[in-house]
Amino acid sequence: MQSPINRPREITMTDIRHRTRHIDGIDIFYREAGTPGAPKLLLLHGFPTSSHMFRDLIPKLADRYHLIAPDLPGFGRSDFPKENRFAALAASMAAFTEQVGFDRFAVYVFDFGAPTGFRLALDHPERVTAIISQNGNAYEDGLGDSWHPVRAYWQDPSQTNREALRTLLTEATTIWQYTHGVPAPERVSPDGYTLDMHYLERDGMADVQLDLFGDYRHNIALYPAFQDYFRTYQPRVLAVWGQNDPFFRPPGADAFKRDVPEAEVRFFDTGHFALETHADEIAAAIREFLG
Repeated sequence: MQSPINRPREITMTDIRHRTRHIDGIDIFYREAGTPGAPKLLLLHGFPTSSHMFRDLIPKLADRYHLIAPDLPGFGRSDFPKENRFAALAASMAAFTEQVGFDRFAVYVFDFGAPTGFRLALDHPERVTAIISQNGNAYEDGLGDSWHPVRAYWQDPSQTNREALRTLLTEATTIWQYTHGVPAPERVSPDGYTLDMHYLERDGMADVQLDLFGDYRHNIALYPAFQDYFRTYQPRVLAVWGQNDPFFRPPGADAFKRDVPEAEVRFFDTGHFALETHADEIAAAIREFLG
């Protein structure tokens, strides 16, 4: 049991600031907590969610770190990107971090946030002090069978295969992403997937997401470059993984140790959205890892 001196002081939700920055012609919404001057941690969400996914994690870390969690362009309360490509998302995040004064920072990546964050690290290795990957993949080993419909679209970008991916934007699929692999689904709050569906149903959102599904193949093409970055720069890496994730399987977490032998890998008995059930455990792992 932690002593009162070492026990983290959890902030309240009212201590989180909600702001917007105008970056390269679009508005980027973000959540900010902690004290400027403290060690910096950038939180990058995935599909189909937003910075809202960090609502439970941020209060558990803000006594020690300066945290910023943006909504990626095309997600949450941020504007649609100028180009529906991951390269454009990474460029926007590079400009965003410059504007908010994040010159040196650790980065937490999840799902779509992983190729965004890894591209940022690849282009600006001097900025990234550590990587926390929560079901954020950089290895073919980690790709699960749930990618089959998307791979079919990569191989044959026909309108038929594109339309088939609309099932990934439905309420049923969104709920499934949150609850699949969770031993006690009643622990998953409906708030997350309900808000996600609100944003997914915005006019024009379907085309943004379908374009990103198609562009994801370029992230996989960059896996060797990401891995070379890991080998060359040896960033500190912590992989915290929902081990029952149907999209990014546990071998993708273990694979980090091939390129960064000192990487720490921790599995939790949950699914894709591990923070929905294990925010306490992941926060404790991050505090121990970052020190």
